[in-house]
Amino acid sequence: MATIAVLGTLDTKGEEHAFLADIIHSRGHNTLLIDAGTGGEPTVVPDITREEVAAAGEVDLAPLLDRQDRGECVSAMSMAAPKLISELASERKIDGIISLGGGGGTAIATAAMRALPIGFPKVIVSTLAAGDTSGYLGTKDIVMIPSIADVSGLNRLSRLIFSRAAGAICGMVETDVKDSASRPLIVASMFGNTTKCISEARKVLEDAGYEVLVFAATGTGGRAMESLIESGMVDGVLDITTTELADELVGGILSAGPDRMNAAADRAIPAVVAPGCLDMINFGEKDSVPSKFSDRTFYIHNPQVTLMRTTPEECRELGAILAGKANRHGGKITIMVPRRALSEINGKGQPFYDPEADKALFESIRDKAEVEVQEFDEEINSPGFARACAEKLLENIRSHKKNTNTGL
Repeated sequence: MATIAVLGTLDTKGEEHAFLADIIHSRGHNTLLIDAGTGGEPTVVPDITREEVAAAGEVDLAPLLDRQDRGECVSAMSMAAPKLISELASERKIDGIISLGGGGGTAIATAAMRALPIGFPKVIVSTLAAGDTSGYLGTKDIVMIPSIADVSGLNRLSRLIFSRAAGAICGMVETDVKDSASRPLIVASMFGNTTKCISEARKVLEDAGYEVLVFAATGTGGRAMESLIESGMVDGVLDITTTELADELVGGILSAGPDRMNAAADRAIPAVVAPGCLDMINFGEKDSVPSKFSDRTFYIHNPQVTLMRTTPEECRELGAILAGKANRHGGKITIMVPRRALSEINGKGQPFYDPEADKALFESIRDKAEVEVQEFDEEINSPGFARACAEKLLENIRSHKKNTNTGL
């Protein structure tokens, strides 16, 4: 029997959350009904009151309720709820969390869910489950279910959606997961244009006894990888696909933000880095590309993805950015450069073949790097380059362990 937190604004959506709790009880689990509302009185009796939620976050609730500024109230509860929920989870008082929400409820509940570790069951039914939900989900495994209609009362549609959501959270907490934590963990970055490289390198690393977790370099993927590195669970980083740096610099749609590559540096995690896919910037459909780029070289990856070739000037700056991030690394890191191609479409005869731009990138890395740089007369997806990257990472990990054990 598990205990599931049912978190919501019980002043406006008490009946709906009570319905969720009833479904969960019918499956044999306990619930903890938590009120995060800041309007009128809750329409159902909570197990944890809004005052207790606010107190957990050291929020003085009374003045907020007096002013009745909805935005201010939602912001305050979005800071307090994560602290309460995180504490309940760490004390093993809850095994999962579920919520229903419109705009305010979704903001509060997902803030609380983002404070929980990856793997902890999290479900929200939301009116906002469409379009860009990255601000709500962050880098956590939150299951967001579209409410279809507004979360307002119980009817034939809402009962169906809410019941399925309750079944989902119950299924999550009822499922045993076999832990493979006995193997040390390596994270790797990959794109479709570097898949062959990572697939080959992964074999080498797995044969050496490591578990390899691969993240797509899609902005969200890069942020998720950084978050996992920050958690302290990672023994090595194979950051072959650093294309998100290009999107951050030029304004593509797959930026992972300015902190990309910082987590491994801050924690001194052994790493191998390559300028994979720095020949490209990512946009959506061709019509979505800003008009200022109309004279650039493009490649239609698929109807929804348009790739733009980086210029020599951009490559020169990207080389300096990559080298600068590597330079601040507190441990063992190596930059590996495949001179023949940075991606599947960058080699000789391919759409993004541009020796001048590649030369600017390589020279910039060479000039700015204060760490070990190895250059190869190979394409990034060649088996030789992939194996060299994997073997170098293993060497860096061994060196790190030796220095750690000797206190160096």
